[in-house]
Amino acid sequence: MSNAVLQLEDRLTRLSLMPAVGGSIANWVTKDTHQPLLRLSDEQALASGSPRRLACYPLAPWSNRIAEGGFECPDGWLALTANTDHDRCPIHGSAWQQAWHVEEHSSSHAHLSLTSSAPFAYRAEQFIELCEGQLILRMRVTHLDTKAAWHGLGLHPYLPRTAQTRLCASAQTVWKATDDKLPNSECALPQDWNFNHLKPLPDNLVDHAFTNWDGKCLITQADAGYQLACHVSGADYFLLFCPVGGDFFCFEPVSHPINAHHLPGKPGLRLLQQGQSTELQLSLHYQPLAEVEQAVQGKADV
Repeated sequence: MSNAVLQLEDRLTRLSLMPAVGGSIANWVTKDTHQPLLRLSDEQALASGSPRRLACYPLAPWSNRIAEGGFECPDGWLALTANTDHDRCPIHGSAWQQAWHVEEHSSSHAHLSLTSSAPFAYRAEQFIELCEGQLILRMRVTHLDTKAAWHGLGLHPYLPRTAQTRLCASAQTVWKATDDKLPNSECALPQDWNFNHLKPLPDNLVDHAFTNWDGKCLITQADAGYQLACHVSGADYFLLFCPVGGDFFCFEPVSHPINAHHLPGKPGLRLLQQGQSTELQLSLHYQPLAEVEQAVQGKADV
């Protein structure tokens, strides 16, 4: 697999893509200080050929785990097998494990595509743009198979985590998971998982889907002097993954909860006929905290 890197930049930031490695983002950093805005991919990560070692990768045509060896479609059962050596369930779809094609590339924009036959025929596209410190990533998937199938989308960014990292993301409930990492009940948010206001990340393991999300998120990194203002369309859920003692966390905008193919009503999934599409868009806006504070002070002085 080629590890060729595609570069984008705007006035404030620089982004590197690795289309052949799952259509992944390798790094996104500030131009003046080289501050990583997503988890830094070092030389070993860049050489690994694994999207899981990089900064962000696409999830299609589903997010996270699917149990029971597949799922039911209108024309019958679609059988799936495990696609990694670390999980017994097929996870995160198939787009992240294939090489993407560069359709178009300019200094600040890239259009990547993937035509896949597994687990059914679909075409995935990513439109990636940098503009004044804002990363905009739009993903579209079009169903190509003659038989209808259920689709879901997501993005899997890894973000730096320190003792001063704070998260605000308003949700109403969470799908609690069993020891097999599959959800079994939707319940009210525990206090330490309620991020309706800026707060530190929990010390315990979190690997769950949060529901009824408004699509907005704020991540502050006070020790690094910046915040990321996030806005998402096409996703009513987010997956939060906080490994114990880790120097990163994952905030994944997704269209559906874990194992939605086997939950009542298949929440968030879309049944697509041939030629139909579904989309998700993520924007992450880099904002130096000094500028944010100046803007707030300016409003207070008016």
